[in-house]
Parts: sequence; structure tokens; C-alpha cells
Amino acid sequence: MNDRPARLFSRKHRPTRRTFLAGSASLGVTAMAGCFGDDGDDHPDPITIDDDKDCDHCTMAIGQHPGPVGQAHYANPEDVLDEDRPAQFCSSLCTYTFTFEQEDAGHEPEVSYLTDYSTVDYTVEEGDDGLEISNHLEDEAFADVGGLTLVVDSEVEGAMGSSMIGFTDASEADDFQAEYGGDTYEHEDVTAELVMSLM
Repeated sequence: MNDRPARLFSRKHRPTRRTFLAGSASLGVTAMAGCFGDDGDDHPDPITIDDDKDCDHCTMAIGQHPGPVGQAHYANPEDVLDEDRPAQFCSSLCTYTFTFEQEDAGHEPEVSYLTDYSTVDYTVEEGDDGLEISNHLEDEAFADVGGLTLVVDSEVEGAMGSSMIGFTDASEADDFQAEYGGDTYEHEDVTAELVMSLM
């Protein structure tokens, strides 16, 4: 039985030196990409997800569940969704599962986004089945998965149970892991096998 108080964690994260340096490095990479013929604007921006939107993988209402949410943008979304819009998901697990399945079918996303818990004022609370972290649906809450450090399979759950909670500030991911357990992964280390082991 967990004796922690119902409201465990609530804070507004401020940019750190590491965040600033990572942003500067990202700008440098973007500038270099422009030198090689890339217009530097090759990724669509994240969108705000409607509270009652159904997950494109599991069909659960995205805004009705805790935890990180995601979206994937495709160059030809009609080939993936039969609609001209980004795919939207209730959890990191659904985001990764859907994008892995689409990659197997030959549809690589232009960009995938997950909730960035380094930039939101999040809470961790006791839910019906254990600790749950707040969800955030607004466009500014998202970050490209490539820049996230993910805390995987901690005590804190999301919409699908086990969660993959992303932070652009790796030190904040380390702090979260120290508090709630789990393992840290970079995006490039996430495999379909890892995701399936959490389902």
C-alpha cells in the first residue's frame, strides 16, 4: 500500500542551462540542414488535441485518461488515416505502436511528438489503480520524440497502464526516475519489442 499523499508533485519547470544548450545545438543542426538543400521547415508543428478526440490506435477518448499523449504527422495522411490530419494518441505506447506498424507498412512519419514534461506544470496523484501523471493536450506541451529522454515503466502510469514519460531536460528525467523508478531510454533506443513488453 502506497502511503504517499494524493498530490505528490506540482511545479512549473524553468529552462535550464542544458535546455538552452540543447536548443542552441538544435538551431545549429537546422542551419546546417539548410546548407544541404533542406528548407529548415520540414516538420509540421504540433497541434492541440481535442479533449474528446479518439485515439487513432486504441480508440479511447484521449482527454479522458491520464499520462503522456502523442501525435504523428505524415506527408500523405490520407494513406494512413483516410483523413487529412495528424494521427493522435492517448498514450506514448499507442504512439509508438501505431508508428512502428505504419513504418512496417511503408509509412514513415515526418515527425512524431509526445508530451514534454519538462515544459508543462504537471501533477502526479493517486488514482484508482496507483499513481497517475496529468495529461496535457495543448500544442505547446509537445516535443519531437527525437529530443526526449523517456522514463519507462516507472510507478507512475498513463492511459495504457505502464508509461513512457518524456523530458527534453535529461536531468529532470533522472530526477523523475530517482523518485518513481523505471529505466531511462533515448528515443532511438525504443524498439517495438520494448513497447510490446509494456502493453
